[in-house]
Amino acid sequence: MASNVNPTVRRRRLGQELRRLREVKGMTAEEVAERLLVSQSKISRLENGRRSISQRDVRDLCGVYEVEDQRVVDSLMQMAKDSRQQGWWHAFGDIPYSVYIGLETDAESLRVYEPQIITGLLQTRTYAEALIQGALPETPIADVEKRVNVRIRRQERIHAEHGPLRLWVVLDEACLHRVVGNRQVMREQLEHVAEMSQQPHITVQVLPFDVGAHPGVNGQYSILEFADTVDSSVVYIEGVTSDLYLEKAQDVQRYTVMYEHLRAQALNVEQSRQRIEDVAKEYAR
Repeated sequence: MASNVNPTVRRRRLGQELRRLREVKGMTAEEVAERLLVSQSKISRLENGRRSISQRDVRDLCGVYEVEDQRVVDSLMQMAKDSRQQGWWHAFGDIPYSVYIGLETDAESLRVYEPQIITGLLQTRTYAEALIQGALPETPIADVEKRVNVRIRRQERIHAEHGPLRLWVVLDEACLHRVVGNRQVMREQLEHVAEMSQQPHITVQVLPFDVGAHPGVNGQYSILEFADTVDSSVVYIEGVTSDLYLEKAQDVQRYTVMYEHLRAQALNVEQSRQRIEDVAKEYAR
């Protein structure tokens, strides 16, 4: 469940406020970097929340922006302090997608399109183990177990008694037929998805093969939305060596429209559950 202080979200909010102060001052990131004798990329990373922000960074930036209200400075300094605290995921060590976990932990709703595999929040432990071992064949067993444990821990967001994550998943039909682990693993996994899809806050739709070309042919993506209006929606695209986060309104809107088309072309909820259950029965034979 979301903690009271989410360092990822604090960094993001602080970065947004620092960008606003810079724009009010009429300065470019390059000009600020020159004043502070740092790289322009550092200023950009501070503003997009992908880098930890120290209280010294805040103090220096407030000086450049000539922020005279001490209450504003103190508030930003406190946000910087909070942003350096560790989230629950840090207990598992170095997690490549820790920024995403921080966002997911604080999100109110999540829309996911998956073209190849069952989405992480709906995976069983045995499916997750087989998937990670197959996707990362040179990863030590201890690291595989760590990744699996993080994945299972993330699922607390959809099992929360109060304010669970609102999850909407569109699965390409290929996800049902790609055998991860073995047939028994797949049967248990699909039965789990069918069961979870009956929860009022979880919607699962299957995009059938006969749809043909569709807006999701370019691959997996997720759209995260937040309860606090100051937190803009984020499109997350997972990569092999690095991930992509899109926050510009026009980018989010484009992916949102794509998702609406996917939902419209997919089987409805009841048809999707029936398709999942039918394939699960095939694995039991």
